[in-house]
Amino acid sequence: MEYKDYYAVLGVPKTATQAEIKKAYRRLARELHPDKNPGNADAERRFKEANEANAVLSDPEQRRRYDELGANWQAYDNAGFPGGATDWAGFGGAPGGVRWETRRVNPEDLGGFSDFFRAFFGGEASPRGATSSQGFDQVFDFGNLGGAAPRSVGRPEAHATAEVTLAEVVQGAERMVSVDGRRLQARIPAGVSDGARIRLRGAVKDPNGGPAGDVVITVRVKADPRFERRGADLVTELPLTLAEALLGAEVPVQLPAGSVKLRVRPNTQDGQEIRIAGRGLPKRGGGKGDLVVRTRVVLPTLDEKARDEIAKVLGRHPQADPRAEGKVQ
Repeated sequence: MEYKDYYAVLGVPKTATQAEIKKAYRRLARELHPDKNPGNADAERRFKEANEANAVLSDPEQRRRYDELGANWQAYDNAGFPGGATDWAGFGGAPGGVRWETRRVNPEDLGGFSDFFRAFFGGEASPRGATSSQGFDQVFDFGNLGGAAPRSVGRPEAHATAEVTLAEVVQGAERMVSVDGRRLQARIPAGVSDGARIRLRGAVKDPNGGPAGDVVITVRVKADPRFERRGADLVTELPLTLAEALLGAEVPVQLPAGSVKLRVRPNTQDGQEIRIAGRGLPKRGGGKGDLVVRTRVVLPTLDEKARDEIAKVLGRHPQADPRAEGKVQ
């Protein structure tokens, strides 16, 4: 995770007051909100950066650490994580999500960092220590996919699974879970990976009167036969007629939600990959991955008369032997 000048992101000086930071953030949030900039990857990236910057600079303690550490802020040395930057290995590209080693830290020790993660993964941060109207904080535990979710010793814990479609991965989603007779709402961020966990802190009551426990929701992304996922990129197959491949055409390509027009160039080969930038899944640092379209040329079924006509055309335009390239000299 590269170092970012949060003051520059918000357009304020380092001497800015909390009121000035708040005002600058609200102005940017209104200007860059995805609802006002549909399909604008740059606006989406800047919107998430503004959320991230506000989450840090609006909290006096986090701002102090940021000002002191400068470029070393990404290591979070003073945040109580033993080992510094090694605890954040693979932050931008670990399979299945961020390797956030929460097994070393109790949820209570995270403090304002829960706000940071809410902002980073696609939502607005709440004030430090604030809870939702349902009386609990939501924290995203991305990673820990091979074992049990971290928990506080001696506290009750409930588990649930939330299935989402690939379209919901693009847009984000909400799910309801029932705990102790209460229906609790969890927000699933856009770009979430299969196996990621969402922790609703303090949502489980201890029948013995002890500290409240957590609900841990494991996200499962339903397989979509139309797409192969490669991180934030999506790979899909596009059938083409012989005429479309030879002569070129403009054809629709399905997305997880909606479609996009693709201009196929003349003489497109079977199995050729065409990359459409920014049409994949949301990235954690802002922006989106790409849609990779793999062509599949479908040959027509011709009767004898049509084959004779085609043979005459091909006879006037002989093709080089494609097998000759593989011959041993």
